Amino acid sequence: MQEISTLPEVSRRALLQGSAGLVFSLAVTAQGVVLAQEAKAEAKKYGADSMPGGTVDDPLVFVSIAADGTVTIVAHRAEMGTGVRTSLPMVVADELEARWDKVSVIQAPGNEAKYGNQNVDGSRSVRHFFAPMRRVGAAARQMLEAAAAARWGVPVDQVKAVQHEVIHTATGKRLGYGELAADAAKQPVPKGDALRLKTPAQFRYIGKGKLGVVDLANIGQGKAVYGQDKHLPGMVFAVVARPAVLGAKLRSYQKDKALAVPGVKSLVEIPAYKGAPAFQPLGGVAVVARNTWAAMKGREALAIEWDEGAHASYDSVEYRKELEKAANSPGKVLRSNGDLDSAVKKAGDKALVKADYYVPHLAHASMEPPTATVLLAADKSRCEVWTSVQAPEAARGLVAAALGLKAEQVTINVLLLGGAFGRKSKPDFAVEAALIAQTMPGTPVKVVWTRDDDIQHDFYHAVAADHLEATLGTNGLPQTWLHRSAAPTIASLFQEGAKGQSSMEMGMGAINMPYDIPNVRIETGEVQAHTRIGWFRAVYNIPHAFAAQSFIAELAHRAGKDHKQYALELIGPPRKLNPEKDLGDGWNYTESPTLYPYDTGRLRDVIEAATRGARWGRKLPKGHGLGLAFCYSFMSYSAVVVEAAVDDKGHVKVIAVDTALDCGPQINPERIRSQLEGGVIMGMSLAMSSEITFAKGRVQQSNFHDFEVLRYADQPQTIRTHLVGGGIDVPIGGVGEPPLPAVAPALANAIFAATGKRLRALPIRQVS
Repeated sequence: MQEISTLPEVSRRALLQGSAGLVFSLAVTAQGVVLAQEAKAEAKKYGADSMPGGTVDDPLVFVSIAADGTVTIVAHRAEMGTGVRTSLPMVVADELEARWDKVSVIQAPGNEAKYGNQNVDGSRSVRHFFAPMRRVGAAARQMLEAAAAARWGVPVDQVKAVQHEVIHTATGKRLGYGELAADAAKQPVPKGDALRLKTPAQFRYIGKGKLGVVDLANIGQGKAVYGQDKHLPGMVFAVVARPAVLGAKLRSYQKDKALAVPGVKSLVEIPAYKGAPAFQPLGGVAVVARNTWAAMKGREALAIEWDEGAHASYDSVEYRKELEKAANSPGKVLRSNGDLDSAVKKAGDKALVKADYYVPHLAHASMEPPTATVLLAADKSRCEVWTSVQAPEAARGLVAAALGLKAEQVTINVLLLGGAFGRKSKPDFAVEAALIAQTMPGTPVKVVWTRDDDIQHDFYHAVAADHLEATLGTNGLPQTWLHRSAAPTIASLFQEGAKGQSSMEMGMGAINMPYDIPNVRIETGEVQAHTRIGWFRAVYNIPHAFAAQSFIAELAHRAGKDHKQYALELIGPPRKLNPEKDLGDGWNYTESPTLYPYDTGRLRDVIEAATRGARWGRKLPKGHGLGLAFCYSFMSYSAVVVEAAVDDKGHVKVIAVDTALDCGPQINPERIRSQLEGGVIMGMSLAMSSEITFAKGRVQQSNFHDFEVLRYADQPQTIRTHLVGGGIDVPIGGVGEPPLPAVAPALANAIFAATGKRLRALPIRQVS
């Protein structure tokens, strides 16, 4: 077997074992995820450079070629349904001039020192690795060409790689990639000016969207291996009884009764977390058994009593009142332009419009609950983990810390994720499995989270109350704009007592509003967290977009103008705004404000695309309405138009959705469209049915019967996707999260258009 690779073999197992790593401590990793981002921004490091591990563009790391010509490309980012295991290898294959039917994709283990950043969140995978993966493919192509030229004794400019062969253009002689691989591996890696990238006109796969999904056949045939599918000989199974109240401590439990359940082998106490929760396990008692059924029956027999602690009084009804009070009281000012107070006083009460909005906690509820399988070697010298995580390097550091090992002694095998939406970037479940495995070296342990476990012990999306005020001028447009948002912060995961949203969180649709309004103030109300607050797809863009986009529709109605025309007037003529200087957004999703300006022309274009698709302005049947909303998030521009129908009993039916996105270069249009469609369905779920509530510190929902996601019968009858832009003249934006935030406000606006009733709180189950 010959190959362009420093790896001794191309077998999957050899690749997965051949890692040496970046060492993370638990605390450093946990804090780094949230807090380091702003620190990095202050140091003026942007994009991938601001992320742990940065990027790697070495073809010897990502590409190997076998003697039969098979090209193996390493996917170093986890696949959770976005198609990244197809899209990034596709970029490599295009620049490499590889035939797609001769390409094999394998998954990398967690090792950021070798592969670059692997934390799949923030819609960054393609955004940060499109350019490095192009360089990887182009460098490998040139190494093959150099090897062929040397073999024939001709100048390299007389040879050309074309679809898995290198051709001598003067004679027509050809050599296959497999024939050249060994010699190519000895060629220097071209870099800098020596590297020749394709022109866009030469792309075969990039932007075409005709390659499908590399895992599709295995998924369709039930052969794909997700975290729950992992099975090892001699494996035991564990479920964990966790405290229902955050921070509760174990008081007592019925050890003998649990051990008496047939099949139960042992019990393992998992210590409660110390300090801030971070990604630590919640604590409790693990029941280890021959199978999951026995483990679950053993857990029922534990009859645990807890000391419940400070969060036992957490109640969603009372907390909403606290949030709304904070949102209606002066808060911490994060952006201020003009003199808002004087302008409001001058305009008078008749010109003032106020509104309050509310979004509840949400659970990720991915189709596959968390799971991890851990095997600690009998001599405790190494640990191997099989799991579905978005952040394998973080899992590696946390497992190593839990076991007292160095990171290089731990291998994280990344399996397919059956959904994640941010939940699996917090690998507490892998740490649970490691702590249990520590008590039985040499025996593989699988920790299984049930659906109930997942919904009742999640890192929840922040509940939020938003208050907006504006005064309208004689032209109907706002002369003042106050947006105050109150929500628990994700920083509370890592810092005890942290209150109020950070500038990063408020930079998701609040601070960075682009409208040309002379008097602006953006504030955050400070409230305490009583549960684990975590990243959720689109993060704080959800409440901010719901509030701001509903409010703009209300202002348009107050001004007596068509919503679309009002929105375009509010946005103003196309212009490129500097996020830092013009909008006071020092975060800008960690991207350079020069490279990534806020382009209001692109925002206008997606509005035009979505409204054109929906035939905005057409006459509708009675009880039908069209609603518009738009958003800028993760460096992409999105707009959604919903047609909704409301019957006499208040039942809502979504007739059609037109969703438009400008993410800049469209690397894999098929996958972009699938993300748009998925974003509509998920957005409709949170808009119409999903809600997590607390009483006496406990989550009141437990499964899909009471934490509802959109049922098939309630899905939109039609979803039309519209891709805008697509040239590579602008930097690439995110795709995974931008389709989501505008869905809920577009639905609320459609319901108002249909009924005249304004709904300002989610979920909207029915119009009363």
